[in-house]
Amino acid sequence: MQPEFYIPDGADPSTAKQRCTHLGIGAHPDDLEFMAYHGISHGYEQAQPSFGGIICTNGAGCSRAGKYSHCSDEEMIRLRAEEQRAAARIGRYTFVQQLGLQSATVKDRATRDQLTDTIADLIAHCRPEVIYTHNPLDSHSTHVAVCQTVVKAVRQLAPEMRPKQLLGCEVWRGLDWVPQADKVALDVSANPELAERLLACFDSQIAGGKNYGQAVVGRSLANATFYQAREPDGPARIWFALNLSRLMKDESLALASFTESLLQRFHQSIADNLRELPHV
Repeated sequence: MQPEFYIPDGADPSTAKQRCTHLGIGAHPDDLEFMAYHGISHGYEQAQPSFGGIICTNGAGCSRAGKYSHCSDEEMIRLRAEEQRAAARIGRYTFVQQLGLQSATVKDRATRDQLTDTIADLIAHCRPEVIYTHNPLDSHSTHVAVCQTVVKAVRQLAPEMRPKQLLGCEVWRGLDWVPQADKVALDVSANPELAERLLACFDSQIAGGKNYGQAVVGRSLANATFYQAREPDGPARIWFALNLSRLMKDESLALASFTESLLQRFHQSIADNLRELPHV
């Protein structure tokens, strides 16, 4: 798949980039709709489109079953690219850039410098206020590689060109266990009909063996209910993200060290709770 810069309303590329205030950077087609719905919904409600998306890989390695079980990788790439365009039209994205890379290219440190430069260039042209990407605790190795790449790309930019917030969102591993101070609870309860329409775009995945649509809604409902133990529910649906903004402000802080400190604080919170209880 060749790189494609798709603009649903036909605006010129410069305009499409300049009006982007919320930017999602995902590994695969459908990742934006799962993890960055907060930004999509925000853009949908604006007078002009303001959510932009970057998809790094072609999604060829996905699960496939049923009517998609006999699809070749090439056919699946075409299907997933069109599904992503359909989501961009329904969600009124200002643009979606599909880079069409192989997952192996993204995961290989020796070959992803060009991806880093491409992402840095797009961020520089868009100047978004918020970037949504994957988080370093994700269990999917391609997602973690994209997270690493985005952090590196942002650090290439001058401070005044960086976003106000850099968020690492949950997908292949929930973030409900992360201490409250280390995560952001994104209210994703607006426009539930839009969320359903976006998720339904990805039939090659849902009918192909992975019921992502139901899973995404279920997680967001569970997050909302279990977010606060001693308070009534607030938003009807919540999606969690790590606040990665520290990594923009402190370039000496390695992503691995940042992640290890999260785990240490989680471990400490459990130990503290056990110490407060009577010995069993």
